[in-house]
Amino acid sequence: MTTENTAAPAVAESPVTSAVSPRPARLAAVAAGVTVVLWASAFVGIRSAGHDLSAGPLALLRLAVGTVLLGVMVLVRREAWPARRDLPRILIVGVLWFGAYNVMLNAAEQRVDAGTASMLVNVSPILIAVIAGLVLKEGLPRSLLFGMLVSFSGVLVIGLGSSHHGGADLLGALLCFASAVAYATATIIQKPVLSRVSALQMTFLACAVGMIACLPFAPQLAHELPKAHTSAIAWAVYLGAVPTAIAFTTWAYALARTKAGKLGVTTYLVPPISILLGWLMLGETPTWVAVGGGVLCLGGVAVARFTRR
Repeated sequence: MTTENTAAPAVAESPVTSAVSPRPARLAAVAAGVTVVLWASAFVGIRSAGHDLSAGPLALLRLAVGTVLLGVMVLVRREAWPARRDLPRILIVGVLWFGAYNVMLNAAEQRVDAGTASMLVNVSPILIAVIAGLVLKEGLPRSLLFGMLVSFSGVLVIGLGSSHHGGADLLGALLCFASAVAYATATIIQKPVLSRVSALQMTFLACAVGMIACLPFAPQLAHELPKAHTSAIAWAVYLGAVPTAIAFTTWAYALARTKAGKLGVTTYLVPPISILLGWLMLGETPTWVAVGGGVLCLGGVAVARFTRR
């Protein structure tokens, strides 16, 4: 068995190690950056695949691909099985974040465009910071609060700049907000477990739980898959392999080494990156208003992550 489950958190928590080497913090920042970029691409992929696959079947196919790939990596690395006390939390994270979150977000993006969805889901960093400050006793430093305010202002500006692309109906907006609540809650539940369970093992088990929770959609997937365009299937595979298998693992890695509230603010980068990817991949030229909002998001994240408390 590997000793990663106990060794990694010990390094992150050791005062001596953190004082001597900033490497864990740098790696966590890189992991967070990878997560943000890949999650931003997911909004484009969900929107595209959603033309042929319904919300539940798309979530099931995505999670099935992610579970297989993560399972192979767990076997190769011979990851240790979590302690029994951690299984209930992992179960909740799997049902909430991998299951409910994906289904609700997929359904939302059949009603709102990808940019608007990414904006609406980004109420989650506020929820994460507040809950983490109260439940995990992380506190709410001024730099974090100010950075959140600046970044959220940028998200609102992006929303104003993107509003002409399509109407966001009430149900779509509510589904996005419900997705954000599931995401924030799962993050807080996940955080303590990552001090004992590796990021890879945590992501694999939660993804497998989410896939099992989505199995009722299997008959519908079997009906829709033969009729789906190749591009939709390719997007679904991409969503499972990259924004799920890779990005959720890098998120868990960063979360194990960063305060939840501080890490959550980095996801304010998702809307501007989604706009950039839409411009590069779909030929959608961003408005100057949206560009200004992206600059505000970047500035807010810089304040929240790099200003001393």
